[in-house]
Amino acid sequence: MKIKRIETFTTQFICFVRVTTDDGREGWGQVAPYNADITAQVLHRQIAPWSLGRDALDIDALVDLVPEKEHKFPGSYICRAIGGLDTALWDLRGKLEGKSVCELLGGTPRTLRAYASSMKRDITPEQEVARFVELRDRHGFDAFKYRIGAECGHDIDEWPDRTEEIIPAIHRGLGPDVALLADGNSGFSPRHAIEVGRMLEDNGVSHFEEPCPYWELEQTKQVRDALNLDVTGGEQDCMIPVWRQIIEMPAVDVIQPDVCYLGGITRTLRVAKMAEEAGLPCTPHSANLSMVTLFTMHLLGAIPNAGKYLEFSIEGPDYYPWQDGLFLNSPYAIKDGKVTIPSEPGWGVEIDPAWLARAAYQKSEVA
Repeated sequence: MKIKRIETFTTQFICFVRVTTDDGREGWGQVAPYNADITAQVLHRQIAPWSLGRDALDIDALVDLVPEKEHKFPGSYICRAIGGLDTALWDLRGKLEGKSVCELLGGTPRTLRAYASSMKRDITPEQEVARFVELRDRHGFDAFKYRIGAECGHDIDEWPDRTEEIIPAIHRGLGPDVALLADGNSGFSPRHAIEVGRMLEDNGVSHFEEPCPYWELEQTKQVRDALNLDVTGGEQDCMIPVWRQIIEMPAVDVIQPDVCYLGGITRTLRVAKMAEEAGLPCTPHSANLSMVTLFTMHLLGAIPNAGKYLEFSIEGPDYYPWQDGLFLNSPYAIKDGKVTIPSEPGWGVEIDPAWLARAAYQKSEVA
């Protein structure tokens, strides 16, 4: 069964990928969000030429072949584009075998505990507490992540003293019966991250994400070694040797690969396996409600070192207008703070034809 055609349906933020085989079978995937229109060009220019005409079921071989053929172009865009191919081929295989991707990976579709993940820093502590309480009461969330510092902030807060105010405010507002997580988004020096981390420990936070510039692994390790809570990270990292270093150091207590940034399910499984062998849990990054959260659900249902919860973005159309109207059958219903992995073949979701009709279209195929 050979790959005959690779098609993309693209906006600036989202690019869905359809792969069709020489016998007419199809699978759907997605490249990483953000500048997805650029990634689509990389997919057609640098991924498709090495993929067309090859075995559609030998995903591992394709995932290894393309980076070697494109060795002069390592890094994020190649990995984001490979992820579109990889995830479409996993969907194809699931439909061929009549199994969900979770089952293909050796898991069983089930419910997953989710944490309500805030993306906002332009929000006061009081406003953040209020919306967390409303989400707890309406949807049953019992785990919440909020933002501290400023993104790549060099120890400068989003506004003066916001971090020092929001940490105790969230703890007071939600009480002791919830899990609390905080994200620094590369905002702090090691010295200040340790100070903030001790404040987090004193206020019931168990997960401190990306405290220092993510590319400075030694800085993150310094923070990890100084604190008792879990220091976590890895969402931005797409190179396997870097992941090997992160895990061997170890720089973090919990790894957080992003399926789309890293290059698909196959590569993420390899990283998760390295972490498993090192005794580290895997709680992937999935910060929007495109297909990345769906991919992560299937992955968490199968890997033995799955972390405590699924990251679930709580931002709506005011923050992510591009994530609305993507699916006919949304897989993202929350009940009692949990989401259910689809059991239908493949990813178990259907992309809305009306969305596809509005998207920019491009194809590469065997002549």
